[in-house]
Amino acid sequence: MPSDTSAATHLIVFAGFKRIAHGSTADVLAQLRERKDDTPYLVFDAQTGEQIDFDVHNQSDTEAPAANAETHDDAPRGVGRPKLGVVAREVTLLPRHWDWLGRQPGGASVALRRLIDEARRVNADRDTVRAAREAAYRFMTAIAGNLPGFEEAARALFAGERERFDEFVAPWPDDIKAHLQRLCATGWSIV
Repeated sequence: MPSDTSAATHLIVFAGFKRIAHGSTADVLAQLRERKDDTPYLVFDAQTGEQIDFDVHNQSDTEAPAANAETHDDAPRGVGRPKLGVVAREVTLLPRHWDWLGRQPGGASVALRRLIDEARRVNADRDTVRAAREAAYRFMTAIAGNLPGFEEAARALFAGERERFDEFVAPWPDDIKAHLQRLCATGWSIV
């Protein structure tokens, strides 16, 4: 489970099937510290649906869940231009692909960046739909995986069948349904 969150991350917390907290990391921390019961809870990134390790007792009011990792300036310098955010990674291509890239103006790196930017532009709507559905699936798998109709709801979600999805999640607890509707909203509206 990822534990890295930024200060801008909005969290949502469930105890069982009931939402007990939501907001920024600091807001959620304050809300959880005010709780009087010991009911176990699950913390999620409200946008991505990812479950987050979040220990109320080991956090200060200002730090994010993984903000206490130290940085070392004397670490070996990586390949690329790290100060610009450029990191060298390995790409495996066939010889004909390398030949084509080598013939492009600016070389292989420029051609690859141009191809990626074009694909991102052309596929932006499809990527948004996929991200919304994946976020909903991550959330519902973690919290509703044992609820009746889960598998059918998951199939309907990825098939883009909103009515069927709504039908299968209708008997689920209200707070779960409400958050799923928020996560799915962009996935349904673009299609």
